[in-house]
Amino acid sequence: MTTPAPRLRRPSWAGRNYTLLTAAAIVTNLGSHGALIAAAFAVLDAGGDGGDVGLVAAARTLPLVLFLLIGGAVADRLPRHHVMVAANALNCLSQAAFAVLVLAGEPQLWQMMLLTGLGGVGQAFFGPAAEGMLMSSVSGEQASRAFALYRMAMQGAGLGGAALGGLLVAAMGPGWVLAVDAVAFAGAAALRSLLDVGHIPPREPGGGLLADLRDGWREFTGRPWLWSIVAQFSVVVAVVGAAEAVFGPLVARDELGGAGPWGLALGAFGAGTVGGALLMMRWKPRRLLFAGTLCVFPLAAPSAALAVPLPVAGLAAVMFVSGVAIEVFGVSWMTAMHQEIPEEKLSRVAAYDWFGSVAMVPLATALAGPAESAFGRSASLWGCAALVIVVTAAVLFVPDVRHLTRRTKEVAAGPGTSTEAAAGSGLASADAESAAGRLG
Repeated sequence: MTTPAPRLRRPSWAGRNYTLLTAAAIVTNLGSHGALIAAAFAVLDAGGDGGDVGLVAAARTLPLVLFLLIGGAVADRLPRHHVMVAANALNCLSQAAFAVLVLAGEPQLWQMMLLTGLGGVGQAFFGPAAEGMLMSSVSGEQASRAFALYRMAMQGAGLGGAALGGLLVAAMGPGWVLAVDAVAFAGAAALRSLLDVGHIPPREPGGGLLADLRDGWREFTGRPWLWSIVAQFSVVVAVVGAAEAVFGPLVARDELGGAGPWGLALGAFGAGTVGGALLMMRWKPRRLLFAGTLCVFPLAAPSAALAVPLPVAGLAAVMFVSGVAIEVFGVSWMTAMHQEIPEEKLSRVAAYDWFGSVAMVPLATALAGPAESAFGRSASLWGCAALVIVVTAAVLFVPDVRHLTRRTKEVAAGPGTSTEAAAGSGLASADAESAAGRLG
């Protein structure tokens, strides 16, 4: 008698919504990471320079900044999966039009800026809805493990997408990579349409969109750890984004051999994030934000490596280490948000988080070209690295960043609750967790 093969079972914390969200994130990241490379080289192939690459990157981020807060409020009012599907549809159409434009030949700068801007609008509504949906799909002590696995799957797809995208841009041109991204958005929208929001309590009638925004603002400003790290990342994301979106392709073209090596370097970063997620599947730092913030310092290294510039192998090694480090921060940050923010306000608070983090990106990317002309490429990249180090050191002076502690029970403290007291209760829980033999 043949013994049937054992069936693979999902962990208890990986429910249907979580599985669908993870699968959709894999599909999206396979396309979008290659498309980022394709967009930059589409501009360069059309005769653009570093300033034009920066303008197209800024055109994506500016609508993201303008519509993020509205997107967060809408996501807390409407079923989040409907918002996500509509945003994916917009991204699909804009990327398909971009692909046709590039494949037809000689796209104009304003056309590329317009289409990438539409993609930014879609992301503004998608991001807060997706973050709120993910956090409401997991619960209990295994939340950080669920976030780590989700990010590992997402970043692993990004690894493959970046490496494959760079190779395809070199072999076939950027237009076909943009077309693949459009198809990926369509597939992700189909998966997200199957999400079930029946477990989420109906939203109580509120005082309107502005009232929701004010409520989210109170939640945001009432937590020093939250607004201080978001302020830090407004600088970090801006300068790292400028270095990788503008200077990276230019250094790759002039010093490293083109799109292929740059795609491999980005792929090494993706491999690092996968490694970091694997680490966070096992490691549960007790002081969440302190451990996470220390791991932001290595994000200065890629800018420094591009400033030298290091050979492809050295740049890839630096990108790998920074990928590991940022994943430690990312999982720690999501866990802190999950345990501290009430479910019905997750998307609004996430919108303020996103808004603060990306608000300076359009300015940084638009100024990257002029900065290169004024100071030189190497000096501009060294400046990016220095800014990351300075603002990260500054945020460690905030007591809540050093003391906010992991809890084993989910308690969403209000803005008026002392984080020091919350950290104390979390400390006791973490000690008990360590006594049970867990990493913490």
